[in-house]
Amino acid sequence: MKPLRLRNLTPQVALIPTWAIVIFAYIGTIVWTIRISFTNSGILPRYDFVGWKQYDRLFHSQRWSISVENLAIFGVLFIVGCLVLGFLLAVFLDQRIKGESWFRTIFLYPYAMSFIVTGLVWAWIMNPTLGIQRAVENWGWTSFTFNWLSRGDRAIYLLVIAGVWQAAGLVMAILLAGLRGVDEDIWKAARVDGIPAWRVYLSIVIPMLSSMFVTAIVLLAIAVVKLYDLVVAMTGGGPGISTEVPAKFVIDYLFNRQNIALATAAASVMFVAVLVVLGPWLYSQYFRKGRGAQ
Repeated sequence: MKPLRLRNLTPQVALIPTWAIVIFAYIGTIVWTIRISFTNSGILPRYDFVGWKQYDRLFHSQRWSISVENLAIFGVLFIVGCLVLGFLLAVFLDQRIKGESWFRTIFLYPYAMSFIVTGLVWAWIMNPTLGIQRAVENWGWTSFTFNWLSRGDRAIYLLVIAGVWQAAGLVMAILLAGLRGVDEDIWKAARVDGIPAWRVYLSIVIPMLSSMFVTAIVLLAIAVVKLYDLVVAMTGGGPGISTEVPAKFVIDYLFNRQNIALATAAASVMFVAVLVVLGPWLYSQYFRKGRGAQ
């Protein structure tokens, strides 16, 4: 038999390639990105230190301000919409309806598609000359208009609709698993006491599923921060810059405007935003549980 110390060393040696990838490919690139954001880099990276100049430019940029505002609007409506619709779908499927597997597949199927496909499909649906407006006009209602896609004050809400349509199925799957774990005795006791079902869900079931709601919120929040392909496919950031988002801002300045420094400054701000979202969740899931186990 191998000595105990050698047996403990073997898995650590096997993990060396993984640790190398984490350190150099992930942590290394994050550090490099933050370092470049403090320079005057243009098409190619430079290593002259200019302090907070790029961040000052970033936070005084109207395009960045609009991007952050759009992300906030999209994020709040997207997360709330997915949670509400996903929960209602989960409750619907939890009634042991006939053909449940078919409904579950239909509701979850949009999540299997990429945001690019979703954006293209919804762009066609919302196009005034091809989609809903044209269909209603062909039915005889010639005065009907639904041109939100070409209106800067409403296009962001079409992105929300498309995003909720795609991601609500994920929330449904997460919450349905939780609903199936609720003790049947709770429902029997509620029926005996004459408590309406909506009150049981609101006062008992939803608090029991709090950890699953948190997991769903974290997954949705990460999708919000890195929102890019849905915008590109559906609106291209337009009309004008009315649907710009931070990820598109980074890509445009990195590849189209050849301003690496400003792009990495924006990327660094997004990285901090992700840490703000993930930090409390990671602490509650791992560190606090680890201390409790001790």
